[in-house]
Amino acid sequence: MSFASANAVSYLERMELTNALNSGTHHFLHVLDKVGADDLSRPTPCEGWSVADLLTHVARGSDMAVALVLGATTEEASAFFQQEAPADPVDACRESLDAQLVALHDENDRDKIVHHPMGDIPVSQLMNFRIGDLTLHAWDLARAIGADEELPVPLVEQVYRVLQPLETVIGQIGVFGEGPSGEVGADASTQVKLLDLTGRRP
Repeated sequence: MSFASANAVSYLERMELTNALNSGTHHFLHVLDKVGADDLSRPTPCEGWSVADLLTHVARGSDMAVALVLGATTEEASAFFQQEAPADPVDACRESLDAQLVALHDENDRDKIVHHPMGDIPVSQLMNFRIGDLTLHAWDLARAIGADEELPVPLVEQVYRVLQPLETVIGQIGVFGEGPSGEVGADASTQVKLLDLTGRRP
């Protein structure tokens, strides 16, 4: 592969990540706009989490991503999940997502290593983590409040492409429930396959 074509691939991958992050953020915010005060105590598909808990998790993950691209240590990154829940999880989530979008757009070096609690990873992988988190939790949130559960198709395809290679071990990671049920047919939609892969049983 020539230097020029290698750069073209890198550019395409960069734009794919940027577009997916934009889509995941905007879709989550679209569902978030439908959350009312009475919804915060509703249970979600995430075992033991209320809507308020889910929003706090997304906000803290987004705050952590901002800190990581700014050079946070592993310990500093982990500390975000030890903070007290915000008084207004909806506003906190919205502000955190906006800040994350700016920070990850501004970080031009997608190969830069950040010190994530799961280990040192490049910014590109951090972006995939955040894209997946927003996509899956947008579905969780929609299910919890009775909103439209349909996810953007290109976004679903992107997240499924990243996670599908982990199919045989994903249930052992600890954040995706039991993993795939083994009961989803090959002709199922990619959204159904993604939800099942990540331990969700619509």
